[in-house]
Amino acid sequence: MQSVFLFVIIGLVSGMAIGLQGPMASIITQKLGTLESVFIVHMGGVVVSLVPLLLFKRGGNLGQWRVLPWYVFIAGVFGLIVLASISYLIPQIGATEAIILVMVGQVVIGVVLDHFGLLGAEVHPVTFPRLFGIGVIFLGLWLTLRK
Repeated sequence: MQSVFLFVIIGLVSGMAIGLQGPMASIITQKLGTLESVFIVHMGGVVVSLVPLLLFKRGGNLGQWRVLPWYVFIAGVFGLIVLASISYLIPQIGATEAIILVMVGQVVIGVVLDHFGLLGAEVHPVTFPRLFGIGVIFLGLWLTLRK
């Protein structure tokens, strides 16, 4: 089993990436527009992922895309929704509030996926301690959003 420390580091780095991506996308949104922001950010992601994929893996397993279930192709749409939402919310309510709202949405869908074992997630039933922890998160959301 991998070290919990490694999981924590990966999770924190990912959270920081989301925390930085939102305000940067918001700057683009304010200057150019939401669709332009989403396009620019995703094109940056395409370049950063495509170049090493082509250079080091010579295309990797991209040719096997037909084996994927149809519904996984909408994953990119969810990225667009996240980016557009954060880009809109940050100037309206602030970075902290926007990121906490996104985080709470992630927790809610995570609980559903875990409880029912959806989309390949291992089943982790909802228990009282998990519900209590989620309740604490919702309390934090409420405390953050109230003015």
